[in-house]
Amino acid sequence: MIDVFDGFRLDGRTAIVTGASSGLGARFARVLHAAGAAVVVAARRSEPLAALAADLGSRVHPLRCDVTDADDRAALVAAALDRTGRLDVLVNNAGTAQVANAEDESLDGIRTAVETNFTAAFHLCQLALPALREHRGRVVNITSLIAHRSADRYALASYAATKAGLAGLTRELAAQWGRHAVRVNAIAPGWFPSEMNGMLRNAEQVAWIEERTALGRHGAAHELDGALLFLAGDASSYVTGQTLLVDGGWTAF
Repeated sequence: MIDVFDGFRLDGRTAIVTGASSGLGARFARVLHAAGAAVVVAARRSEPLAALAADLGSRVHPLRCDVTDADDRAALVAAALDRTGRLDVLVNNAGTAQVANAEDESLDGIRTAVETNFTAAFHLCQLALPALREHRGRVVNITSLIAHRSADRYALASYAATKAGLAGLTRELAAQWGRHAVRVNAIAPGWFPSEMNGMLRNAEQVAWIEERTALGRHGAAHELDGALLFLAGDASSYVTGQTLLVDGGWTAF
């Protein structure tokens, strides 16, 4: 009998999730843990990470990490290997955005966006490669719908540019590292509740999303679970260099 769910299991494997203190990152950690993985959860805020680990129990390893700090990034990968002995999945989820007209964005804000959304992910991929290569691992980068479509309601130049850069990096790393049996893919979420967008509590904002989305609504956190498990598990063993848009049909128009 074929076990159609086996390719989505992660038993005995280790995953790192950055930006895991809340929102989608915390959800990603829960999903990977439920699939059997040991999960190293990283973020700047220690308390939510500790609460997440206490809630899930075993196989969750919280680590305070500022992804804009190169030493913290190196320590994160080293800790994953030290605590579990391996690394199979890297989820680059940490991100930041500043809403401002392009001509008004500060240089400090631009640098923060580049360092958080792009440089940190690139460096973590480099750091993780030896361990990923050993275990035929995979990288899942979290980009954004905004990497593919501009949002007329919000001015997000540095965010759009850095997330588009991450999408390009995904494709390039897949091409370079495929011979090492390391797969690199991305998920580009559409509109999902997060701290960055105020958990979509603004009725006018929600109406704007509903009007422009083929399915007529924003996403719910669980609607990224399948995409994550597909790309993190063996079910996607012949998929690399791809960005999976989970946007309710926003880009269908």
